[in-house]
Amino acid sequence: METKREVNLPDNAFRELKPGETYVPIVPASQSIPEATARSFAIGIILNILFSMSAAYIALKLGQGIETAIPVAILAVGISAALRRRSTLLENVNVMAIGATSGIIVGGAVFTLPALFILGIDYLSSVFQLFFVAFFGAVLGVLFLIPFRRHFVEDMHGKLPFPEGTATTEILVAGEKGGSQARLLAIAMACGGVYDFIVISLRLWSENFTTSLVGFMSPLTDRVKLVFSTNTSAAILGLGYIIGVRYAAIIFAGSMLSWFVLVPLFAHLGQGAAAVEAAAGGAASATAENIFYDNVRYIGIGAIFVAGLIGILKLSPVIVQAMKGGMKELAASRHAHAAGAESARTDRDIPMAAVAVLFAVTIALLWVYFRFSVLKGEAGATGLSLLALAVTVVISFLFASVSARAVAMIGVTPISGMTLMTLVVASIVMIRAGLSGPHGMLAALLIGGVVCTALSTTATLVTEFKIGYWLGATPRKIQIANFVGSAVAAVVVSLVIVLLNKVYGFAPGPSHPNPLPAPQPNAMAAVIKSLMSSADAPWFLYGMGGLIALTVEILGISGLAFALGMYIPIELNAPILIGAVVAWLVQRKNQASPGAEGRQDRGTLIASGLIAGGALIGVVSSLVKWLEAQSGRTIIHDFNNTGPTGNAIALVAFLALCAAVYFAALDRKSGAKG
Repeated sequence: METKREVNLPDNAFRELKPGETYVPIVPASQSIPEATARSFAIGIILNILFSMSAAYIALKLGQGIETAIPVAILAVGISAALRRRSTLLENVNVMAIGATSGIIVGGAVFTLPALFILGIDYLSSVFQLFFVAFFGAVLGVLFLIPFRRHFVEDMHGKLPFPEGTATTEILVAGEKGGSQARLLAIAMACGGVYDFIVISLRLWSENFTTSLVGFMSPLTDRVKLVFSTNTSAAILGLGYIIGVRYAAIIFAGSMLSWFVLVPLFAHLGQGAAAVEAAAGGAASATAENIFYDNVRYIGIGAIFVAGLIGILKLSPVIVQAMKGGMKELAASRHAHAAGAESARTDRDIPMAAVAVLFAVTIALLWVYFRFSVLKGEAGATGLSLLALAVTVVISFLFASVSARAVAMIGVTPISGMTLMTLVVASIVMIRAGLSGPHGMLAALLIGGVVCTALSTTATLVTEFKIGYWLGATPRKIQIANFVGSAVAAVVVSLVIVLLNKVYGFAPGPSHPNPLPAPQPNAMAAVIKSLMSSADAPWFLYGMGGLIALTVEILGISGLAFALGMYIPIELNAPILIGAVVAWLVQRKNQASPGAEGRQDRGTLIASGLIAGGALIGVVSSLVKWLEAQSGRTIIHDFNNTGPTGNAIALVAFLALCAAVYFAALDRKSGAKG
């Protein structure tokens, strides 16, 4: 009879290690259990296909991606419980690694490649080009991050919060352990799911509380353009709880600069959005949101770009060390192989020799792709293809670590902002090289597609590496799982893009009078079209953001976290800070009473459940909306209570949720782990 093993994350899983202290995962390196099995690959591929199709449609229909790692992890645990032999903890990690690549490919491809159809240059492309862009980008992302794995998961252990990685890990551990932790996680998931269902689907109250609907604050709203808003989602509150006060405060400080200083300043100077300038009433006729999205957001993009460059300079010793380590590992592996020695299982990457070969092959195939497919028939195609290859590889490599660090800090990476900057740089480089018109737009867009997918890959993969580090998975198998999952997802997403264009279209026209909104691809298409025709870009705003990021770095503050706050809307940053404050209050209470450690684990588990429940409901709600649009029937009644009354209820409900999380985390009955 099989005895159930007690499964707990070690006490030092989420804190910095003391001098001489080491971290031992749940499944230690000395233990070998089923991991990359045929079962895990089969389940992972099926989930990959399902989530690739649904996530692609949702992204083009609603303009938002969905996080797939958490739902896939939950399904992996659920499917495991229904099988005759329960899947092992590491098999579920492999399922998650394969299935989560659906979100990677969707995040990289769907936000850029439909612009081909919007610009009317799809006759220069094909479904194979779409596949190659998505797949090559994912492969580059994996290869670029492998040398930095130890830095992010070991050297920075306890210094970066990895909020979504923490939530996914708690789900996998609770599913393996069962008992009180699994029940608590299930209750938190149910509460988070029900709460977010009421907010997102039923709309019994507003999803965002805003001071613009508070009557006595109308002078600030209408004249000064000073507006505060916060999302009331349980999932984002849980995210903030895990991130902690340090990063959450820096992020919100960036939002304060954007929304409380720059937006009112642009409004006061009468130099806000284009809508403001065209309006007879001047700045008073535009909303704070107009000014932010049409001007201030570009300052945030410039800040992210410069903060990323500064981060690269700071990481330059790590980059050099990774390169040297790779060469040493290459030489050492030969001696070790001859001597029959091998590194610990939990520290085995794909051998650096294989990484070098894969990188060389990928680079060669990318050049062939640009030379004989994208730029076929163009004058000077060889030189142009080499230039396109250089832009793609250099930008992908430089911003891979930036994307990874951003998601490790706050669970969000500014891929759209970095991709937009990539498109600007690629377009200008191609124009200076003499390539413009349809082929110039095609080259710039496909460069952006590869870079966007590469950055999306590094953002997700660094989280998977950390989950594997906490649990004891083999890094090499996570890397292989990403290659397999990326190939599957790239095929599915490419076919979905072509199919949706034929059925719905992405831009209005005679054949498609009511196309899918596809907001990100339309924005990318507009940027490329304007650059290729006038080479115009908001350089002043980019430069302003860059100077702000430089100033913040000089003050010793994380420029990237601050820049993310400037770029991401305040309604998403405010609940992160509120959740972090709840965690801080719990920590202070814990320090004054026994059983603190157990209650802190309890709070993290509750927050993870809120994130998971909210993520699942986000997917379900999006699918229900799709079914309603397809059938023309109402499945879930929409109360649409988004006026002043719904706004007030939203604030009360959100504060009540915060209080519930606080008191639940302080439950003395759960002081001990268990």
